[in-house]
Amino acid sequence: MADPAPQSSTSESTAPPSGESDATRSPTPPGGFHAYKPVLSSDDFLSSTETNLARPLTDATITIRVIKSFPYRSVKNLVLNHIDLTKMTVLELEERCRKDVSTLPAFKAFRTHAPKLDCLKIYTRAHGAKTTNLIINLDHPEWLLDDAENRSKTLQEVGLENEAEVSIFNREDYEAFLKDPTTTW
Repeated sequence: MADPAPQSSTSESTAPPSGESDATRSPTPPGGFHAYKPVLSSDDFLSSTETNLARPLTDATITIRVIKSFPYRSVKNLVLNHIDLTKMTVLELEERCRKDVSTLPAFKAFRTHAPKLDCLKIYTRAHGAKTTNLIINLDHPEWLLDDAENRSKTLQEVGLENEAEVSIFNREDYEAFLKDPTTTW
């Protein structure tokens, strides 16, 4: 049996290709991260503040779920940034949603339905339990914001906070869907 070839005690050379020195070679590509070893700052994961508390009530972001059809689950989200929950009332939010649906290019298919949008309902609060129904929250009838008492309240008074989701829809279509909550699609 022949002895295996003696192994060199020096490892393979890791020297840069000719003409390049260690000083000119960049360890990471432009942008500051390597595809397999991202450079994260120490502050990236230290904050444990929930997102609903991270922004003040005077500068909140809420998502409006514009519902065109319950059986067909026709929904489009309208994200509203920089909303002052302490001053804006439910009625003002409803009017703003109708105006945005009527004018924004992304809602072209919903424009004819905009005048029929007459009811708001809280879909979910940030970090709260979500419903299993994909179109509307059927669990909490008290979250409807369509009576005269709620329409004059501010969004803070009805329980909205940063990153809450609110549905806007036609109340008659909602009542029909409650009687027969089947979806066609």
